[in-house]
Amino acid sequence: MDFITLLGFAAGLLTTIAFLPQMFKTWKTKSAKDVSFVMLITFMSGLFLWLIYGIILGALPIILANGITLFLNFIILWLKLKYK
Repeated sequence: MDFITLLGFAAGLLTTIAFLPQMFKTWKTKSAKDVSFVMLITFMSGLFLWLIYGIILGALPIILANGITLFLNFIILWLKLKYK
């Protein structure tokens, strides 16, 4: 694995795990009132486009990072709707 790919995996790992505290806090407190719905939908749309871009390029770091982050944000969206 080359340096560029490792760099991509490292960046993807950091940006993906950044959403774990929000997801766990929302789950634990059963409150998502401080999570902006518009921001969440906009961000998830961007993640989806990055995922498609990664698939087209065949870039595994982009695919994994954005796929996992999109999944985590779907959980946050589900919690926001559930605890409305």
